[in-house]
Amino acid sequence: MMRVSALVLGLAAVMPAAAQAQRPQWAPVLRGYFLNVPIASAAGPFSDAVAADVQRLRLMARSSYGPLSVDVAYEHVLTLRSEATVGLFAGLSPTGTGGDWLPLQGSLLQKDHIDWQHRVDRASLAYGVGSAEATIGRQPISWATTLFLTPADPFVPFDPSDPFREYRRGVDAVRLRGFPGAFSEIDLAFRVANTPIGRTVSAAGRGRAAVGAWEFLGWAGVVHDDPAVSVAATLSIGGAVLRTESVVRRANDETVFRATIGADRSFVVWDRNVYVVLEYQRDGFGAASGDDLIATLLSEPARRGELQVFGRDEVVVQGSLELHPLVNVSALVIWNVNDPSALLGPAASYSAADEVAVRGGVYFGAGRGTTASGLLGSEFGAVPTTAYASVTWFF
Repeated sequence: MMRVSALVLGLAAVMPAAAQAQRPQWAPVLRGYFLNVPIASAAGPFSDAVAADVQRLRLMARSSYGPLSVDVAYEHVLTLRSEATVGLFAGLSPTGTGGDWLPLQGSLLQKDHIDWQHRVDRASLAYGVGSAEATIGRQPISWATTLFLTPADPFVPFDPSDPFREYRRGVDAVRLRGFPGAFSEIDLAFRVANTPIGRTVSAAGRGRAAVGAWEFLGWAGVVHDDPAVSVAATLSIGGAVLRTESVVRRANDETVFRATIGADRSFVVWDRNVYVVLEYQRDGFGAASGDDLIATLLSEPARRGELQVFGRDEVVVQGSLELHPLVNVSALVIWNVNDPSALLGPAASYSAADEVAVRGGVYFGAGRGTTASGLLGSEFGAVPTTAYASVTWFF
């Protein structure tokens, strides 16, 4: 296995050099990304203390010839761990719940302390003519308006606590995009997903238009076989951006309302750049109290990977401060108002070079860990203290 890893890294190291030479128009542009994350978690109510090391290698290629273009990305994730599970950072796994329909992923080796997975994360063919483009295959699609909590995005959402969000997960879809004007867009998407509870279809059309400082967005269609309609808007005012998105969905003979409102702003304090994000989400799919949490975790939206958080009312606050052009510190708080419980995540990052970034942080869970009967007491109360460090290399 070590010889295979060395060969892959060797190929990754030489491919960019080949790509920089004189090449024909159709020759692919090759890039790569390597991430190494040592992790240490204390014991929690439902887990033992664990040490782990996660290595993620991503190779990317893009080629075009006239109106045709091909986009491909291939990932390997190797996890070495002292116990059976790692806990946080499940988003590092390329084969988690995502609804993949094409058989382009799998496990290469899986034992008690080793997990080696791979996945083709991009495999799409696009044809563009004039102001329109059609794309088929595995591709990233995001219809989110807010930054952390995105209930109106019908595709695979990010985990809001995940610090490694360099690439959005690709989904298997057919997509048609048109640009009637400089500040408007029409987007149609059709997706088949194989979820843990069966195959579903999502198909919707979205429109976007900018008017002055406003941007208005809306879509309608079906999401995992459920009819749904969404409206969203952003407003740039006084150096801040106000964002809101909402969706009404008919699921299991019930009408469910989901919405997020938030604001973000950059400003300067004592000659240092500061960035702050605040978001609040009201989610009809979420648990109204800690007593409803297990039912929510077992619900169809949660098992399909649609829920980023599990409370009915959740708040996210993130602030970052630039101590130096190369050094940044930040803090993240995700607060479940209904439990109540919270996840706290201070972190720091250092830009070691143009292509290398170093990052580290700690996560703390606050709230009731277990109930009197030994069940999960709150969303974040049982999260064990977890520390991580990472090195990211783009090549």
